[in-house]
Amino acid sequence: MRTRPTILVYSPDAGPVPGILSQWAEANDFPVLVLADPAEVSAIILRGAPSLLFIDADRMGPEGLELVRELKRDAFTAIIPITMLSDSHHPERVNAWFQAGTDEVITGMFTVAEQRARLDAMRVRTVRDVSVHPSTRLPGTTEIERDIRRRLELDQEFAVCYADLDHFKEFNDRYSYYDGDRVIYILSRILHDVVRGLVAREGFVGHIGGDDFIFIIPLSEISRVCTEALSVFDTLIPFQYNEQDRRAGYFFGKDRRGQLHRVPMMTLSIGIVTNQNRSFAHPAQVSELATEMKSYAKTLPGSVFVVDRRQGQDGDTFGDRPESTE
Repeated sequence: MRTRPTILVYSPDAGPVPGILSQWAEANDFPVLVLADPAEVSAIILRGAPSLLFIDADRMGPEGLELVRELKRDAFTAIIPITMLSDSHHPERVNAWFQAGTDEVITGMFTVAEQRARLDAMRVRTVRDVSVHPSTRLPGTTEIERDIRRRLELDQEFAVCYADLDHFKEFNDRYSYYDGDRVIYILSRILHDVVRGLVAREGFVGHIGGDDFIFIIPLSEISRVCTEALSVFDTLIPFQYNEQDRRAGYFFGKDRRGQLHRVPMMTLSIGIVTNQNRSFAHPAQVSELATEMKSYAKTLPGSVFVVDRRQGQDGDTFGDRPESTE
Protein backbone atom coordinates (compact mmCIF):
# COMPACT_ATOMS: atom_id res chain seq x y z
CA MET A 1 0.00 0.00 0.00
CA ARG A 2 1.26 3.45 -0.88
CA THR A 3 2.13 5.73 2.01
CA ARG A 4 3.52 8.74 0.14
CA PRO A 5 0.62 11.10 -0.52
CA THR A 6 -0.37 12.48 -3.87
CA ILE A 7 -0.85 16.24 -3.83
CA LEU A 8 -4.09 17.08 -5.61
CA VAL A 9 -4.54 20.71 -6.66
CA TYR A 10 -7.94 21.96 -7.81
CA SER A 11 -7.25 24.91 -10.10
CA PRO A 12 -8.82 26.24 -13.33
CA ASP A 13 -7.31 25.06 -16.61
CA ALA A 14 -4.88 22.89 -14.63
CA GLY A 15 -2.86 26.05 -14.07
CA PRO A 16 0.46 26.45 -12.27
CA VAL A 17 0.84 25.19 -8.71
CA PRO A 18 1.09 28.00 -6.12
CA GLY A 19 4.74 28.69 -5.32
CA ILE A 20 4.88 27.67 -1.65
CA LEU A 21 3.05 24.42 -2.37
CA SER A 22 5.26 23.60 -5.34
CA GLN A 23 8.42 24.12 -3.27
CA TRP A 24 7.09 22.10 -0.34
CA ALA A 25 6.01 19.19 -2.53
CA GLU A 26 9.34 19.15 -4.35
CA ALA A 27 11.30 19.24 -1.08
CA ASN A 28 9.34 16.22 0.19
CA ASP A 29 9.31 14.39 -3.15
CA PHE A 30 5.51 14.33 -3.25
CA PRO A 31 3.86 13.80 -6.66
CA VAL A 32 1.59 16.69 -7.68
CA LEU A 33 -1.51 16.40 -9.84
CA VAL A 34 -3.35 19.55 -10.95
CA LEU A 35 -6.99 19.09 -11.95
CA ALA A 36 -9.66 21.48 -13.20
CA ASP A 37 -12.58 19.01 -13.15
CA PRO A 38 -14.17 18.45 -9.70
CA ALA A 39 -15.48 15.06 -10.86
CA GLU A 40 -11.90 13.94 -11.51
CA VAL A 41 -10.87 15.10 -8.04
CA SER A 42 -13.70 13.11 -6.44
CA ALA A 43 -12.94 10.02 -8.54
CA ILE A 44 -9.28 9.94 -7.46
CA ILE A 45 -10.20 10.38 -3.80
CA LEU A 46 -12.82 7.62 -4.04
CA ARG A 47 -10.18 5.24 -5.38
CA GLY A 48 -8.62 5.46 -1.94
CA ALA A 49 -5.16 6.82 -2.77
CA PRO A 50 -3.60 8.69 0.20
CA SER A 51 -4.00 12.29 -0.89
CA LEU A 52 -3.90 15.88 0.23
CA LEU A 53 -6.25 18.24 -1.57
CA PHE A 54 -5.35 21.90 -2.09
CA ILE A 55 -7.74 24.41 -3.59
CA ASP A 56 -6.65 27.63 -5.26
CA ALA A 57 -9.22 29.86 -3.57
CA ASP A 58 -8.25 32.97 -5.54
CA ARG A 59 -9.36 31.33 -8.78
CA MET A 60 -11.78 28.62 -7.62
CA GLY A 61 -13.99 30.49 -5.15
CA PRO A 62 -17.62 29.24 -5.44
CA GLU A 63 -16.64 26.07 -7.31
CA GLY A 64 -14.02 25.25 -4.69
CA LEU A 65 -16.46 25.78 -1.83
CA GLU A 66 -19.00 23.46 -3.46
CA LEU A 67 -16.36 20.76 -3.98
CA VAL A 68 -15.41 20.96 -0.29
CA ARG A 69 -19.06 20.60 0.75
CA GLU A 70 -19.59 17.58 -1.52
CA LEU A 71 -16.48 15.80 -0.26
CA LYS A 72 -17.27 16.45 3.39
CA ARG A 73 -20.87 15.23 3.06
CA ASP A 74 -19.70 11.71 2.22
CA ALA A 75 -18.28 9.69 5.12
CA PHE A 76 -15.82 7.96 2.79
CA THR A 77 -14.35 11.13 1.26
CA ALA A 78 -14.75 13.36 4.32
CA ILE A 79 -11.44 12.13 5.71
CA ILE A 80 -9.48 13.74 2.85
CA PRO A 81 -7.57 16.75 4.27
CA ILE A 82 -8.45 19.92 2.36
CA THR A 83 -6.36 23.09 2.44
CA MET A 84 -7.41 26.42 0.98
CA LEU A 85 -4.63 28.55 -0.51
CA SER A 86 -4.92 32.29 -1.12
CA ASP A 87 -2.50 35.16 -1.69
CA SER A 88 -4.75 37.55 0.23
CA HIS A 89 -6.45 37.26 3.60
CA HIS A 90 -10.15 38.11 4.00
CA PRO A 91 -11.69 37.03 7.33
CA GLU A 92 -15.19 36.59 5.85
CA ARG A 93 -13.89 34.38 3.07
CA VAL A 94 -11.72 32.37 5.47
CA ASN A 95 -14.78 31.80 7.66
CA ALA A 96 -16.80 30.61 4.65
CA TRP A 97 -14.14 28.02 3.79
CA PHE A 98 -14.01 26.69 7.32
CA GLN A 99 -17.81 26.48 7.47
CA ALA A 100 -17.77 24.45 4.25
CA GLY A 101 -15.49 21.91 5.93
CA THR A 102 -11.98 23.00 4.94
CA ASP A 103 -9.36 21.58 7.30
CA GLU A 104 -6.72 24.28 6.88
CA VAL A 105 -6.46 27.78 5.41
CA ILE A 106 -3.14 29.25 4.33
CA THR A 107 -3.07 32.86 3.15
CA GLY A 108 -0.55 35.56 2.41
CA MET A 109 -0.98 36.81 5.96
CA PHE A 110 1.40 34.07 7.15
CA THR A 111 5.14 34.21 6.66
CA VAL A 112 6.75 31.67 4.35
CA ALA A 113 8.14 29.80 7.37
CA GLU A 114 4.70 29.58 8.97
CA GLN A 115 3.12 28.46 5.70
CA ARG A 116 5.61 25.60 5.50
CA ALA A 117 4.98 24.74 9.15
CA ARG A 118 1.25 24.55 8.48
CA LEU A 119 1.84 22.30 5.48
CA ASP A 120 4.02 20.02 7.60
CA ALA A 121 1.35 19.91 10.30
CA MET A 122 -1.26 18.97 7.71
CA ARG A 123 0.96 16.13 6.54
CA VAL A 124 1.36 14.83 10.11
CA ARG A 125 -2.41 14.91 10.67
CA THR A 126 -2.95 13.03 7.42
CA VAL A 127 -0.63 10.20 8.44
CA ARG A 128 -2.31 9.98 11.83
CA ASP A 129 -5.85 9.96 10.45
CA VAL A 130 -5.29 7.56 7.58
CA SER A 131 -3.35 5.13 9.75
CA VAL A 132 -6.42 4.53 11.91
CA HIS A 133 -8.07 2.38 9.23
CA PRO A 134 -5.63 2.08 6.33
CA SER A 135 -7.68 -0.63 4.63
CA THR A 136 -10.95 1.30 4.50
CA ARG A 137 -10.37 4.98 5.30
CA LEU A 138 -13.79 5.04 6.92
CA PRO A 139 -14.43 7.14 10.03
CA GLY A 140 -13.64 5.41 13.30
CA THR A 141 -15.21 5.12 16.72
CA THR A 142 -15.09 8.82 17.54
CA GLU A 143 -17.10 9.74 14.45
CA ILE A 144 -19.45 6.80 15.00
CA GLU A 145 -20.23 8.04 18.50
CA ARG A 146 -20.64 11.59 17.21
CA ASP A 147 -23.15 10.51 14.56
CA ILE A 148 -25.19 8.48 17.06
CA ARG A 149 -25.16 11.40 19.51
CA ARG A 150 -26.30 13.79 16.77
CA ARG A 151 -29.23 11.55 15.87
CA LEU A 152 -30.23 11.16 19.51
CA GLU A 153 -30.27 14.93 19.92
CA LEU A 154 -32.39 15.34 16.78
CA ASP A 155 -34.90 12.85 18.23
CA GLN A 156 -35.15 10.97 14.92
CA GLU A 157 -35.94 7.29 14.52
CA PHE A 158 -32.85 5.46 13.30
CA ALA A 159 -31.19 2.06 13.19
CA VAL A 160 -27.63 1.27 14.25
CA CYS A 161 -26.40 -1.80 12.37
CA TYR A 162 -23.35 -3.69 13.62
CA ALA A 163 -21.84 -5.80 10.83
CA ASP A 164 -19.26 -8.52 11.49
CA LEU A 165 -17.69 -11.23 9.32
CA ASP A 166 -18.11 -14.91 10.18
CA HIS A 167 -15.17 -17.32 9.64
CA PHE A 168 -12.85 -14.43 8.88
CA LYS A 169 -10.02 -15.65 11.13
CA GLU A 170 -10.02 -19.04 9.44
CA PHE A 171 -9.89 -17.32 6.05
CA ASN A 172 -6.86 -15.31 7.19
CA ASP A 173 -5.16 -18.47 8.42
CA ARG A 174 -5.89 -20.28 5.17
CA TYR A 175 -4.81 -17.47 2.85
CA SER A 176 -2.93 -14.43 4.22
CA TYR A 177 -3.38 -11.17 6.07
CA TYR A 178 -3.11 -9.44 2.67
CA ASP A 179 -6.14 -11.37 1.40
CA GLY A 180 -7.92 -10.67 4.66
CA ASP A 181 -7.18 -6.98 4.30
CA ARG A 182 -8.68 -7.07 0.82
CA VAL A 183 -11.86 -8.71 2.14
CA ILE A 184 -12.23 -6.00 4.78
CA TYR A 185 -11.81 -3.34 2.12
CA ILE A 186 -14.40 -5.03 -0.11
CA LEU A 187 -16.85 -5.15 2.78
CA SER A 188 -16.24 -1.47 3.50
CA ARG A 189 -17.07 -0.59 -0.11
CA ILE A 190 -20.15 -2.80 -0.16
CA LEU A 191 -21.53 -1.12 2.95
CA HIS A 192 -20.55 2.35 1.80
CA ASP A 193 -21.94 1.97 -1.72
CA VAL A 194 -25.18 0.29 -0.64
CA VAL A 195 -25.88 2.82 2.13
CA ARG A 196 -24.84 5.74 -0.04
CA GLY A 197 -26.84 4.45 -3.02
CA LEU A 198 -30.07 3.71 -1.15
CA VAL A 199 -30.29 6.39 1.54
CA ALA A 200 -27.71 8.94 0.34
CA ARG A 201 -26.82 11.51 3.01
CA GLU A 202 -29.21 10.06 5.56
CA GLY A 203 -26.80 7.17 6.07
CA PHE A 204 -23.44 6.80 7.79
CA VAL A 205 -20.82 4.05 7.59
CA GLY A 206 -17.98 3.68 10.09
CA HIS A 207 -15.21 1.18 10.79
CA ILE A 208 -14.76 0.07 14.40
CA GLY A 209 -11.67 -1.95 13.54
CA GLY A 210 -10.75 -5.33 12.09
CA ASP A 211 -13.82 -6.85 10.45
CA ASP A 212 -16.31 -4.87 12.57
CA PHE A 213 -18.36 -2.09 10.99
CA ILE A 214 -21.22 0.16 12.01
CA PHE A 215 -23.69 1.71 9.61
CA ILE A 216 -26.54 3.97 10.64
CA ILE A 217 -29.66 4.37 8.52
CA PRO A 218 -33.27 5.56 8.79
CA LEU A 219 -35.52 3.09 10.57
CA SER A 220 -37.70 2.58 7.49
CA GLU A 221 -34.74 1.47 5.36
CA ILE A 222 -33.55 -1.50 7.44
CA SER A 223 -34.89 -4.28 5.25
CA ARG A 224 -33.96 -2.69 1.94
CA VAL A 225 -30.41 -1.72 2.91
CA CYS A 226 -29.51 -4.89 4.80
CA THR A 227 -31.02 -7.24 2.22
CA GLU A 228 -29.04 -5.55 -0.54
CA ALA A 229 -25.81 -5.51 1.46
CA LEU A 230 -26.07 -9.21 2.27
CA SER A 231 -26.93 -10.06 -1.33
CA VAL A 232 -23.95 -8.19 -2.75
CA PHE A 233 -21.66 -9.65 -0.09
CA ASP A 234 -22.73 -13.24 -0.79
CA THR A 235 -22.24 -12.64 -4.52
CA LEU A 236 -18.74 -11.20 -4.30
CA ILE A 237 -17.09 -13.04 -1.41
CA PRO A 238 -16.84 -16.49 -3.05
CA PHE A 239 -14.48 -14.97 -5.61
CA GLN A 240 -11.99 -14.22 -2.83
CA TYR A 241 -11.33 -17.97 -2.51
CA ASN A 242 -9.34 -20.10 -4.89
CA GLU A 243 -11.28 -22.18 -7.41
CA GLN A 244 -11.00 -25.41 -5.44
CA ASP A 245 -12.37 -23.93 -2.22
CA ARG A 246 -15.01 -21.94 -4.10
CA ARG A 247 -16.37 -25.00 -5.90
CA ALA A 248 -16.40 -27.06 -2.71
CA GLY A 249 -17.99 -24.29 -0.69
CA TYR A 250 -15.60 -24.92 2.19
CA PHE A 251 -12.01 -25.77 3.09
CA PHE A 252 -10.39 -27.81 5.85
CA GLY A 253 -8.90 -25.77 8.66
CA LYS A 254 -7.57 -26.48 12.13
CA ASP A 255 -9.35 -25.49 15.29
CA ARG A 256 -7.60 -24.32 18.46
CA ARG A 257 -6.84 -27.92 19.38
CA GLY A 258 -5.24 -28.59 16.01
CA GLN A 259 -8.12 -30.76 14.82
CA LEU A 260 -9.17 -30.54 11.17
CA HIS A 261 -12.71 -29.40 10.47
CA ARG A 262 -14.70 -27.99 7.58
CA VAL A 263 -14.70 -24.21 7.41
CA PRO A 264 -17.58 -22.74 5.38
CA MET A 265 -17.22 -19.63 3.28
CA MET A 266 -17.42 -16.30 5.03
CA THR A 267 -20.85 -14.92 5.80
CA LEU A 268 -21.96 -11.57 7.18
CA SER A 269 -23.91 -11.08 10.41
CA ILE A 270 -25.66 -7.79 11.17
CA GLY A 271 -27.13 -6.98 14.58
CA ILE A 272 -29.52 -4.02 14.58
CA VAL A 273 -30.69 -1.70 17.34
CA THR A 274 -33.31 1.00 16.92
CA ASN A 275 -34.77 3.71 19.08
CA GLN A 276 -38.30 2.88 17.96
CA ASN A 277 -39.37 1.09 21.14
CA ARG A 278 -36.91 2.48 23.66
CA SER A 279 -34.94 5.62 24.41
CA PHE A 280 -31.20 6.04 24.86
CA ALA A 281 -29.40 8.67 26.88
CA HIS A 282 -25.90 8.03 25.55
CA PRO A 283 -24.21 6.44 22.49
CA ALA A 284 -22.54 3.89 24.78
CA GLN A 285 -25.95 2.38 25.55
CA VAL A 286 -26.61 1.98 21.84
CA SER A 287 -23.20 0.43 21.34
CA GLU A 288 -23.69 -2.10 24.14
CA LEU A 289 -27.01 -3.31 22.78
CA ALA A 290 -25.73 -3.37 19.18
CA THR A 291 -22.88 -5.63 20.32
CA GLU A 292 -25.38 -7.96 21.97
CA MET A 293 -27.46 -8.14 18.79
CA LYS A 294 -24.39 -8.76 16.63
CA SER A 295 -23.37 -11.64 18.89
CA TYR A 296 -26.84 -13.14 18.59
CA ALA A 297 -26.80 -12.78 14.78
CA LYS A 298 -23.52 -14.72 14.65
CA THR A 299 -25.21 -17.75 16.25
CA LEU A 300 -27.48 -18.06 13.20
CA PRO A 301 -26.42 -19.81 9.99
CA GLY A 302 -25.60 -17.92 6.80
CA SER A 303 -25.62 -14.18 6.15
CA VAL A 304 -28.37 -12.63 8.26
CA PHE A 305 -29.55 -9.43 9.85
CA VAL A 306 -31.30 -9.44 13.21
CA VAL A 307 -33.45 -6.58 14.49
CA ASP A 308 -34.08 -6.02 18.19
CA ARG A 309 -37.86 -5.54 18.50
CA ARG A 310 -38.04 -5.81 22.30
CA GLN A 311 -39.96 -3.25 24.30
CA GLY A 312 -38.75 -1.20 27.25
CA GLN A 313 -36.39 1.43 28.49
CA ASP A 314 -32.62 1.08 28.63
CA GLY A 315 -31.61 -1.01 31.62
CA ASP A 316 -34.70 -3.28 31.58
CA THR A 317 -34.47 -7.06 31.29
CA PHE A 318 -35.95 -8.32 28.04
CA GLY A 319 -37.21 -11.85 27.61
CA ASP A 320 -38.51 -11.67 24.04
CA ARG A 321 -36.49 -13.22 21.22
CA PRO A 322 -35.22 -10.61 18.70
CA GLU A 323 -36.50 -10.77 15.14
CA SER A 324 -34.11 -12.40 12.67
CA THR A 325 -34.13 -12.36 8.90
CA GLU A 326 -32.13 -14.92 6.96
